Amino acid sequence: MKLRSLILAVLVLGALAGTLYWSEHHKPAENTAKAADASPAILKLDEGSITKVELKDKDAPPIVLAKSNSGSWQITAPKQYSADTANVSSTLSSLSSLNSERVIEDKAADLKPYGLDPPAVEVDVTEKDNKSQKLLLGDDTPAGSGVYAMLVGDPRIFTIASFSKSSINKSLNEFRDKRLLQVNVDQVSRIELLRKSQTIEFGRTKDTWQILQPKPLRADGFQVSQLMQKLTDAKMDLTGPNTDKETASAFKAGTQVATAKLTDSSGTQSLQIKKNKDNYYAKSSAVDGVYKVNADLAQSLDKDVDDFRNKKLFDLGFSEPDKIEIHSGAKTGVLTKNGSDWFENGKKMDADSVQSLISNLSFVAADKFVESGFENPTIEATVTSDAGKHTEKVSIAKTSDGYIAKRENEPALYHVQSTSVDSIQKAFDGLKPAKK
Repeated sequence: MKLRSLILAVLVLGALAGTLYWSEHHKPAENTAKAADASPAILKLDEGSITKVELKDKDAPPIVLAKSNSGSWQITAPKQYSADTANVSSTLSSLSSLNSERVIEDKAADLKPYGLDPPAVEVDVTEKDNKSQKLLLGDDTPAGSGVYAMLVGDPRIFTIASFSKSSINKSLNEFRDKRLLQVNVDQVSRIELLRKSQTIEFGRTKDTWQILQPKPLRADGFQVSQLMQKLTDAKMDLTGPNTDKETASAFKAGTQVATAKLTDSSGTQSLQIKKNKDNYYAKSSAVDGVYKVNADLAQSLDKDVDDFRNKKLFDLGFSEPDKIEIHSGAKTGVLTKNGSDWFENGKKMDADSVQSLISNLSFVAADKFVESGFENPTIEATVTSDAGKHTEKVSIAKTSDGYIAKRENEPALYHVQSTSVDSIQKAFDGLKPAKK
């Protein structure tokens, strides 16, 4: 009897353990299914197949977004505008995978209590095959964290998160491309800056900028890139209370600051900046109208050609020199690189002393540009880099207030502070053989 009772107890315990195991391992799946039933998807679309979106807000004129044959999005109503890619993408993403928070009614008899008759917002979505879906958005939920919604043709009423509505229902100004110059930054090949009586023109070959006007000069690539960045980032200010008529009048009466022209593969676009009192206004060839712009933009254009010139005497950049030849008075030094080591007359040189000379040559720069005064150079330095493909020769002459330098085959004269040249001379004198 005792053995039979023991066997029976073991069987009961095994059955209970099996039931517990099954319950624990199937509960998540059941909960997931229940959660899916409680918050079903409202829209499941292929974002790439959407060709048109029409937003009808009861408090604003309808907005129509349409996809062109080239794949870009345009605003076609209430007026024709270029569209902001990021904001359109955000709306399309929200529409294509719109999930509900929960179902309020499976079949509502009256839509008015939810603000859906008429709706606060109606969103018509058209796909490539001309199939369309109509989403209705109503009032906020009592807690204020959600919005009532329904899909025409589906009798259910849902709630969606408030941020989903915000992502879908944007204002016209949010959807507009607010760039004043709509160029491809990577393809800009020319920049022209017209200010006062001076014209400055820049040309780009690959990643290198050159000043073309008023005469061929070396350009400071960083400064020119900053100018291009300011121009391509320039945006219209649509937040102010001024009307189109007021801004146009202020622009007409304003004082000319500068006109900038950018050329890319699609052509040339221009931006004219004027100042009226403490405000700056811009008129672009790429978009209609006159708009307020930041003072920072205007100030970036109000510069002289010297502000964009390369002030460094050597264009080493990130290149490591292969050979350095210096003549200073009666002293001459010729350094050549072999692997990672430097040699002079067959002797291995101290790496730190050579690096000190390279650093001083790399960083020596003009404090201003001059038109004359270069006579009888006291120092001549020739630096070869890029595996022998790039050679620069600079001659430096002493003057009463510092030094004047001249690069070979260039007309420009660079005024250099005495401390910079003295540092080169000190580094040159400090060259020493490597310790054995």
